[in-house]
Amino acid sequence: MGLNGHTIQNKAREVARGLPGTSSGYPFTKHLQVWKVAGKVFLIVTEDDPGLEIITVKAEPHHGDALRREHRSISRGHYLDKDHWVSIGSGTGITQAVVEELVQDSYDLAREQLPLKDRP
Repeated sequence: MGLNGHTIQNKAREVARGLPGTSSGYPFTKHLQVWKVAGKVFLIVTEDDPGLEIITVKAEPHHGDALRREHRSISRGHYLDKDHWVSIGSGTGITQAVVEELVQDSYDLAREQLPLKDRP
């Protein structure tokens, strides 16, 4: 058994809130909470559709492929580049540890794209 969508979203927010230099807002629509590190997006939380309670995070293409093979509830990113982003919804094997790891990995990928002087 895995976490429900609402719990996945809350856990992702909790993890993001605890990472250095993060901010959140609604730059695209009032239903997409976007988390950034120094201006680089690393997490999107979909809030407008109870049937689609997902989070979307950055992932290396090969890691994203592996995640999609391993978990039926992980798909190509809903909003951004389909090779570099994955969306996670409720499903078997989606645990708090998985959500924590995916949000942390996404943050790390976004942070690595920043100039050294801008990294928190």
